[in-house]
Amino acid sequence: MLRALAVDDEQPSLEELLYLLNADPRIGSAEGASDATEALRRINRALESGPGGPEAIDVVFLDIHMPGLDGLDLARLLGGFAQPPLVVFVTAHEGFAVQAFDLKAVDYVLKPVRRERLAEAVRRTVQLRDTAPLIPVHEPDPDHISVELGGVTRFVAVDDITHVEAHGDYARLHTAQGSHLVRIPLSTLEERWRPRGFVRIHRSHLVALRHIGELRLDAGTVSVLVDSVELQVSRRHARQLRDLLLRRTTS
Repeated sequence: MLRALAVDDEQPSLEELLYLLNADPRIGSAEGASDATEALRRINRALESGPGGPEAIDVVFLDIHMPGLDGLDLARLLGGFAQPPLVVFVTAHEGFAVQAFDLKAVDYVLKPVRRERLAEAVRRTVQLRDTAPLIPVHEPDPDHISVELGGVTRFVAVDDITHVEAHGDYARLHTAQGSHLVRIPLSTLEERWRPRGFVRIHRSHLVALRHIGELRLDAGTVSVLVDSVELQVSRRHARQLRDLLLRRTTS
């Protein structure tokens, strides 16, 4: 049975879609999200849970026109995940079908949604899930992180990243060549890159120890110079940072 997530910013449309999904015996559970940001949070929990975990999601029924990130943007982001859920677009607009199928959508259902048409989309989803070949799951390259720039995916070396700045659910990666915005919370990058020498110096900043050129003390305030950029260090993190830098210089 499928575990589904429906995403639509219009509450009546979302409620109708959930009603139809829950009436289909092949749907084991169906949840709703009112925008792409909420959906991403839920999908991230599903990916952390794993394919057989209690938070898992098999398919996302996705509207296209939504404020902020639209459905196509969300589908592009999901395409970069190692094991993304399947995607069915449910929209009132006919003109995006080519883009949708370029993003490997299972189906493209037009509003108003008919029960029979949605049932066909569910059938295709079940068939695709059940016939998909089992392939080994490869860990992402730990030495690089993928970023989107003008529709092109590029791979930035982690060792080139000097510091990371929080932007809500996003993070801005800074290198000597420029910066890149990725849809990953700062806390996730902190946990992932701690073994690579990244340390939190402020609720908004993560820095690479190897790129710190100076530690500055001025009238009780602490800051670091990272490739000519001065960043404030919060009192909470100052002692830990100083100890790490001392151990680094004496090792």
